Amino acid sequence: MAKITKNAQNEQEGKETVEFFKDLDREALNTERFIERYSKPLGIAFGVLVLGVLGFFAYQQFVVTPKNAEAVKSFLAAQKNLTEGKDKEALGGKSAANPGFLGTYNEYSATDIGKLSAYNAGLLKFKEGKFQEAYDLLDKFSSDNKTLMAMKYGAMADAQSGLNKNDDALQLLDKAASASDDPYTMYYFTRKAGILALGLNKKAEAKKYFATIDEKYQDYDNGMSDSYIEMTKYY
Repeated sequence: MAKITKNAQNEQEGKETVEFFKDLDREALNTERFIERYSKPLGIAFGVLVLGVLGFFAYQQFVVTPKNAEAVKSFLAAQKNLTEGKDKEALGGKSAANPGFLGTYNEYSATDIGKLSAYNAGLLKFKEGKFQEAYDLLDKFSSDNKTLMAMKYGAMADAQSGLNKNDDALQLLDKAASASDDPYTMYYFTRKAGILALGLNKKAEAKKYFATIDEKYQDYDNGMSDSYIEMTKYY
């Protein structure tokens, strides 16, 4: 096959460049015609977009921020009662004068403080022995904090155990053990899952949990994992 000469190659590239700019001109003309034809609907759409953005910031400034401030006040009042040992007052939910954690969640459920109030209310319900209510409230809590999420799953597992749903509790403890990056939290819930699995006579699963402790968390276990592994042979 004959080689393409340098001049022929340059001529070809020149043609391609001209065609490229012609295409750009046509595209620009088409764009101008499109804008000219649809200028009114485009203007309306842009206006709606701007109003949407402004509306979002206005909502954050005049609705969300004040609600957060009100939620914090309500939460702190409940927290004060809790530190003073007044569990019923801390739980609240029976009057507007004392919303407590329950009322704070019901009123401000969309805020972070509202969600944290659900967590605290769930713990207090668990303390009262109302395990299903405790579980439902704890399930409302969410956070970007991985350790808090691990604590949530652990508390939900306790509630399920209180309802004699130990298989579900074991699954939640498994989630609790893997939810956090904190080594002690991971150890704590892995150990708790192992003990529960042992109690359910799930020896293989129990051994798996205790072997994980023996491999990764010996610093926290004081050699107990060996004893638990031995128990899986006879329990």
